Amino acid sequence: MRMKVNGVELSVQTFGDPADPPVLLIGITMLSWPDEFCAALTGRYVVRYDLRDTGESTYVDPEAPAYTLRDLVTDASELLSALEIDRAHVAGMGVGGFVAQLLALDHPGQVASLTLVSTRPVAPGRIDPDLPDHDPDVMKQLFGRPEPDWTDRDSVVDHLTGSARLLAGSRGFDEDDVRASAAAVFDRAGRTAEAQRASHLGSMFAAIDCRPRWRSRLGEIGAPTLVVHGDEDPFFPHGNGVALAAEIPGATLLTLPGIGQGLPRVTWPAVVDALLRHTT
Repeated sequence: MRMKVNGVELSVQTFGDPADPPVLLIGITMLSWPDEFCAALTGRYVVRYDLRDTGESTYVDPEAPAYTLRDLVTDASELLSALEIDRAHVAGMGVGGFVAQLLALDHPGQVASLTLVSTRPVAPGRIDPDLPDHDPDVMKQLFGRPEPDWTDRDSVVDHLTGSARLLAGSRGFDEDDVRASAAAVFDRAGRTAEAQRASHLGSMFAAIDCRPRWRSRLGEIGAPTLVVHGDEDPFFPHGNGVALAAEIPGATLLTLPGIGQGLPRVTWPAVVDALLRHTT
């Protein structure tokens, strides 16, 4: 379904009974959180959605976005209100973790608990000197390859599969899952090369205004917080998760051994169990 919030339309999907505890999942597109993962959150009312300029949500120009990171936070806040959800358990993955952190800081009454997956306490741009930055060798391999033909499904799926292999860690790569996920994202975005790039990579995050920085405010987060991070993540290395868990009062860190960026299928038993316990 499509819902009008904050001047845009967001494509939204729900799983489960609206009477159950609500869980809002924030990634780049709703497919950042696979169907089977969402279905495994039994006894929860799961909400996932496409950010603006991705998937089937309002698309304008992800290469030159006229909105800011705070607009994305307002989108999430207004989406909860539109769904008549007073307070939700909020989980953000990767760049979706930026939105989740700021939702907890700027709209604390709407956040019953917070889960942060494979993310960091600073947005794109200058990294704080005490935080580990992207692994330079992996980044050289990742961005040193020719870009795919973003309008060709096979080219995009092959390229994203290679990227996932570089980012997965020693236990995290499942080629069948990666190829199926990339194909599904391609089929839903299906417009221009820019739309495909944004839907797969969240490329608009490199262009939007993310100021002001919020790391110094992490101590204000009052929602119970779970930080989930792979110890072989080359994109947002594990030290970023350690910092989040240290700076958010009372936060718990769940480290995933041998895992890189994201939540591959091998992690689901442990992560689903942790999320279910965290979102009661």
